[in-house]
Amino acid sequence: MNGSSFGPRLTSDGVTFRLWAPAAKRVDVLLDGATHEMQRESEGWFTREVAEIGAGTRYRFLIDGETEVPDPASSFQPEDIAGPSEVIDHHSYNWRATNWRGRPWEDAVFLETHIGTFTPEGTCRAMIGKLDHLVETGITALELMPVADFPGRWNWGYDGALWYAPDSSYGRPDDLKALIDKAHLRGLMVFLDVVYNHFGPEGNYLGLYAPPFFSPAQTPWGNAIDYRVPQVRKFAVENALHWLRTYRFDGLRLDAVHAIETAEDLLLRDISVAAGALARSSGRHIHLVLENDDNRASLLDPFADPPVGKYRAQWNDDYHHAWHVLLTSEKFGYYQDYQPPLPYLVRALESGFAYQGEPSTHRDNALRGEPSGNLSPAAFVNFIQNHDQIGNRALGDRLAAHPAAIEAALAITLLAPMPPMMFMGEEWGATTPFPFFCDFQGDLAQAVRDGRRREFKKAYEAFGDEIPDPLAQASFISAKLNWQDLQKPDGQRRHDLMRRLLAVRRQHIVPHLRAASFEEASFEPDGVLFASWTLGDRLLTLTANLSSEPSAKETPRGGHMIWGEPGVFAPWGVCWTMEPI
Repeated sequence: MNGSSFGPRLTSDGVTFRLWAPAAKRVDVLLDGATHEMQRESEGWFTREVAEIGAGTRYRFLIDGETEVPDPASSFQPEDIAGPSEVIDHHSYNWRATNWRGRPWEDAVFLETHIGTFTPEGTCRAMIGKLDHLVETGITALELMPVADFPGRWNWGYDGALWYAPDSSYGRPDDLKALIDKAHLRGLMVFLDVVYNHFGPEGNYLGLYAPPFFSPAQTPWGNAIDYRVPQVRKFAVENALHWLRTYRFDGLRLDAVHAIETAEDLLLRDISVAAGALARSSGRHIHLVLENDDNRASLLDPFADPPVGKYRAQWNDDYHHAWHVLLTSEKFGYYQDYQPPLPYLVRALESGFAYQGEPSTHRDNALRGEPSGNLSPAAFVNFIQNHDQIGNRALGDRLAAHPAAIEAALAITLLAPMPPMMFMGEEWGATTPFPFFCDFQGDLAQAVRDGRRREFKKAYEAFGDEIPDPLAQASFISAKLNWQDLQKPDGQRRHDLMRRLLAVRRQHIVPHLRAASFEEASFEPDGVLFASWTLGDRLLTLTANLSSEPSAKETPRGGHMIWGEPGVFAPWGVCWTMEPI
């Protein structure tokens, strides 16, 4: 069925089941009430081939005659995380986009989405009906929040416990393949957010029969995954290949790799090398992106083809935080590190990260980051909203500022030579909240409620019952996009702006991004910002009035204006020019 060490394999006669369970004395496969003892092999592996069964077979493992568990490499859980695993024939899907090889990295314009709230239905099949909208907007990369099987009916996705199985609430595996296939037919890349820094708090039994999976090191989610162990590292590497090869995702975004406590560099290297080998053998463009609070520039190389040990880019939280402080004047939490905001925004525009080894007040003055100005601007995915920055607020509220200010931020973000990303609905100015939601039960549910109350203690004192209950169905439903807002005058106006900006990006910026390099940036006391980049034989220049007052300065003369209006800078006015060097 696949080349993986983990999970069942379809054979000509039946199915071979495999489980790495070094602490188990005996393991059985349970099939329709029948028990089939597995053979113990070397290094803690158990195997058993069962004849005359095939795709659709549902099974569990029985550990030492006592505990029934799902397959940790299950391809599908039709009855949720505690139910039996189902054998899937991944070769049976009839792919239509057979000539698709992906798109080069410089084409990337991301829309981050959550399948369950992107449409009223909340399924992969329903999402297909919105793909034409993405193409019309100018989006080139659909990025899905994690789909790995989680407990309950709804979840952000970061509580996945069975990493190989797309959650059944979104449809069956073929439904996810159909979404990706239909996207490819329209020229859209599809990326997946994957979580290798922890397992979800429910539905994972690896500690019972494979304790080497975890180290004594503690994380907010329990014992750290121990990637020093070869089998454990292989479980994650093969999971990455599972999504890239079996589902034909064009790329992965690795969540919070700074939270990987053991052998982070080994794991990141092995995933990159394996993905690079797949890209080389298949002739596909495959892109790997990091989320990494440590700002490790040494991990990034946007144009290495194929990637061999490094990553295309990193989500640039510094860029977001500086903009957020500028637009909202907020100072709590990590926003205290960006006061005043313009110097940090300037540094992000002139050299990538704002923190490149300086002490962070929010992190008890720990040094954060590495020098990044020698990298291509394409190594930094920039955004002014994403799921974290909306959902990790007490009310789950989106960015709120004067429309002209937000549009200035968008005009800079979408035309700068860094890959831009938006959060679903941002392309028409959606105000739909995106609160944190999950569907746990019992003590775990209460623990989540209590944790949120501790985290947002001051907000609870101020807003009380207005704060969404993370366990309530109403919180999940409130996050569903209201597509009717796209048809309203404000939605149409914002969407038209986004289309025009992305058309300018496609025409003037994208063809020259491989040759892009940082130049300089600065700002003046009146809020006028200047930045430039070399794009091969061209100089791209940004001048913007980032204040609510008119500026006496006029837009630049001499260069070819690709965005903006000539004359005196209006409040939040943005001008882009490009000229030969």
